[in-house]
Amino acid sequence: DEGKAKPGHVMHTVGFPTAKDTYAGSFLYHMEPNLVLCGYVVGLDYPNTYTNPYQEFQKWKTHPKVAEQLKGGRCISYGARVINEGGYQSIPKLTFPGGALLGCSAGFVNVARIKGSHCAIKSGLEAGKAIVEYLESEQKETLGVEVRKYQESMEKSWVFEELRAVRNIHPAFHKFGFYGFMLYSALEAFILRGKGWWTFRNDKPDSAKTAKKDQCTPIEYPKPDGELTFDLLTNLQRSGTYHDDDQPSHLVVKEHMSEVPVSVSFSEYDGPEGRFCPAKVYEYITDDDGSNPRLQINAQNCLHCKTCSIKTPEEYIKWTVPEGGGGPQYSGM
Repeated sequence: DEGKAKPGHVMHTVGFPTAKDTYAGSFLYHMEPNLVLCGYVVGLDYPNTYTNPYQEFQKWKTHPKVAEQLKGGRCISYGARVINEGGYQSIPKLTFPGGALLGCSAGFVNVARIKGSHCAIKSGLEAGKAIVEYLESEQKETLGVEVRKYQESMEKSWVFEELRAVRNIHPAFHKFGFYGFMLYSALEAFILRGKGWWTFRNDKPDSAKTAKKDQCTPIEYPKPDGELTFDLLTNLQRSGTYHDDDQPSHLVVKEHMSEVPVSVSFSEYDGPEGRFCPAKVYEYITDDDGSNPRLQINAQNCLHCKTCSIKTPEEYIKWTVPEGGGGPQYSGM
């Protein structure tokens, strides 16, 4: 509806519809010409194995404040992607022989600002400077070289300073709970400004934070209406994702973990990969009588979001590089 368009309008939310023990929030941007870009972010450290991030997104769109901006419009594109928002405590070693980690792959996301593009640009500049400096030096070796100057430059840059200042924002959620987190975030933003001497640690991987099915309550989600909310496969078509059917699957169960999908993920966690995957790549099939459960991987559906390499129980999936040209074909995203 062109009458609702407000180019430049920005809305961020927390709370609805996720449970109070789940770190989540949304964004909604109005852009020209007559476009609304919206999304819902769910922290993969959520505890309830029955949480379905895609369905949380659909339910979020039913909130009156959101629905009023979307009704009358037409959904034209869909996608999904993991955001590396572990913060300052999770920044890895940035260099290795023959390469370096930049931008989102290095985790340079300011969680408090929901922004990382400025840090990504800075990391590209510093990496380029370090490489040029090495090439202009008297060093002759170039094959497999590790340009450590990039790591040193980033540690001295405003990027590390900025990320250190907000290092406790996300960890505070699980330390103090939803309401305590809101108070602590205000304290950090307006008073402490990252100058506190303490640091809350990320104590274990997201895959280890999922509770087993007998400790969780199943979540009922409303059926899609086809106008504001959609079933997953309908939206998947809007991603333009494509992989040749005869190419080897780029999603592989690790060799020493062939029993984990059924004996651990399905039996103990009720197959969370069937819920957290935004492309219906993973599903458990059984015989007609419900026996003999086994994992089926529909790799051709993949959106390359990387959630499965993070959240599957015991991290049993190895994400490898698919054939060139395969994957989502995003337009205007």
